[in-house]
Amino acid sequence: MTFLDTAKALLEASLQPSPTVIFVGLAIVILVPILLHFILVAATPYSTLPSVLLVGPSGAGKTALLTLFERGPLATHTQQQHHNDEKQQQPNNTAVALTHTSQTPATVELAVSDDGASSFRDDLDAAGSAHKKFLLVDTPGHAKLRRHALARIQGTSAASSTAAVATTSSSSDSSSSSKSKVKAVVFVVDAAALADGDALPETAGYLYEVLLSLQKRMGAGKGSRAPASVPVLVAANKLDLFTALPAALVRSNLEAELGRIRRTRSRGLLDSGVGADDDVAAAGGAAGDENDDWLGEYGSDKFSFKQMLEFDIEVDVIGGNVIGEGPGADRWWRWIAERI
Repeated sequence: MTFLDTAKALLEASLQPSPTVIFVGLAIVILVPILLHFILVAATPYSTLPSVLLVGPSGAGKTALLTLFERGPLATHTQQQHHNDEKQQQPNNTAVALTHTSQTPATVELAVSDDGASSFRDDLDAAGSAHKKFLLVDTPGHAKLRRHALARIQGTSAASSTAAVATTSSSSDSSSSSKSKVKAVVFVVDAAALADGDALPETAGYLYEVLLSLQKRMGAGKGSRAPASVPVLVAANKLDLFTALPAALVRSNLEAELGRIRRTRSRGLLDSGVGADDDVAAAGGAAGDENDDWLGEYGSDKFSFKQMLEFDIEVDVIGGNVIGEGPGADRWWRWIAERI
């Protein structure tokens, strides 16, 4: 039989209705589009930008920090002051952009050099440097609006969707249409307010929720592959003020308050009566609930940020300031650049 005869026979067989022909045809119709989809997805460059969340209580300086990273230090200006009927000039070389309390999330697109050695003051496009882009998301700090930050943190294990990038710090950011892969969390605190003590419980309470959400996220991953870790930077802001606590005291005060909150919540769960000895099933449920709400190493007397390493959560406390004389925000920028 010649090749032409063989080809003719195969063609005639393919045109005759039979289970084999029908099965092969269905396989081609179903599998070819799927195969083309995966080929196109693999060839398409990654377009969803990673994001860094700015969280913290109201008045800590999140929006000011966002503005500083977006615009850089403002141009030098001169302030006129009157003292004893004489005019004196006082130069101010720091960024002093006016901000207000955020009520909706705001997103800006920023870039860091590939080697991580750039500063937020550098224009990487003008310098022609290779760089990576990311989104910096400022979330409201008011107690009734913190759901925006917590929802993003709890959703970091999900697949990323297309991010809607705002071009200015005043642009609103809808959580339903502007999700991206969270790479890090920057928790901004007012180091001067913590010295007073009244702001410490609220600040630590919010930080407790953030860390607990990240802890639960690490334990909620489906399958054998754990979610990617999300490090946390506690940015002790306003160190330019005389009353501000240094970063070491901010760390110890927050750890002590987080430990107190942990004990209070644990006692509250036990006092509620859930998990009484006369109900074994309820007791098992209570133990699970208590474990879920216990931050850090379960059963430990004192809390420390080092306990979060058990859940692959790195917590750093670094001091700085957005305006005024002091260490500035360079160390915060470098911390972010190393994790993008």
